[in-house]
Amino acid sequence: MLGAGALTVAAAPTLQHAFESLAQKDPTGLTGVLPNGGGFRYYSVAASVPHKSAETYRLTVNGLVEHPSTYTLPELRALPQTRLVRDVQCVTGWRVPHTPFEGVRLSRILDAAGVRPTARAVRLTCFDGTYSESLTLQQARRADVLVALRMRDKDLTHAHGGPVRLYAAPMYFYKSAKWLSGITVTDDVQPGYWEERGYDIDAWVGRSNGRDDEPTN
Repeated sequence: MLGAGALTVAAAPTLQHAFESLAQKDPTGLTGVLPNGGGFRYYSVAASVPHKSAETYRLTVNGLVEHPSTYTLPELRALPQTRLVRDVQCVTGWRVPHTPFEGVRLSRILDAAGVRPTARAVRLTCFDGTYSESLTLQQARRADVLVALRMRDKDLTHAHGGPVRLYAAPMYFYKSAKWLSGITVTDDVQPGYWEERGYDIDAWVGRSNGRDDEPTN
């Protein structure tokens, strides 16, 4: 038993690296059952997700706005950045404490677009071609909701939803849509991928349908 235990400890870094490599190569969601980099687990609802580089990435902003626009990755990086350090809480129960995210406040992008008076919500779409999410306009304007470019003081990797994802700090992590490609301002909340499958639309940590391991900050 002692020998087996020692072998497991010795093999742990190799196994961890293998899990991370597999998660990056296989976005089907099957690797989501494995604990991964620093406590994160990787999920995708699409059979495959294209990779986007600084040259190919685009974020479109449209809908009920006066100034529809498209941002490149360098343009997003040139905007004022906000850094948040919060706990990440998944609706399924796992939790990663004290995780830094950095990016542009979604409210800044909405203000630049000129939201029309009839707008009530924001719909978020992703370049995996499948996932979507929504926030009320009031939620989207919170200071702790970011169009995130960095996590743990490094550029977002593809496996973590990069190069750009949403980060809605006070909500369960399914609201923080990975591989963000579109922000559409709408007149009403449109249920996202998981809301259509029974998850709460207003997914506040501790007040929604999740399993909290511990209270979050």
